[in-house]
Amino acid sequence: MMMLVDIFLDGLFAAMAAMGFGAISDPPLRAYRSIAILAAVGHALRFVLMTECGINIAIGSLCASLTIGFGALWLGKRIQTPITVLSIPALLPMIPGKYAYNMFFAQIMFLQNLDNIAGQQRYMEMFFFNSIVAITVIFVLAAGATLPILLFPKRTFSLTRKK
Repeated sequence: MMMLVDIFLDGLFAAMAAMGFGAISDPPLRAYRSIAILAAVGHALRFVLMTECGINIAIGSLCASLTIGFGALWLGKRIQTPITVLSIPALLPMIPGKYAYNMFFAQIMFLQNLDNIAGQQRYMEMFFFNSIVAITVIFVLAAGATLPILLFPKRTFSLTRKK
């Protein structure tokens, strides 16, 4: 029961963040519900894959971004909104901020330990570890959300046209 609450809360907080990110680009009002749904489903999926299935953050993010990309394709057609208006705000809560922060922290600490070889090695390892994770996750988020556009170009460009 507690796991279901954790999944729900993960999705809820991702939905709230995504709507905030979406508000920056001023989408139509009809898009907010879809942005929230996509963010909640995608983030909750990644959460479940990582916590229950033991999948790493990169593969979990790829599965979540594919879900968001294909979901944006489907929902975009229903509400006649471009796929990017829905998918980009939904993806933003999945940016690995902890790893990006730790990357810059390690860089600063490396520079503060120029006279300490052991400290330099420790912070250099920390820098590269966090850089690889952050860059990989950002890349798979972009790739997963872009794949539906590449697979269905005609459908993607016809989302805003009424039939």
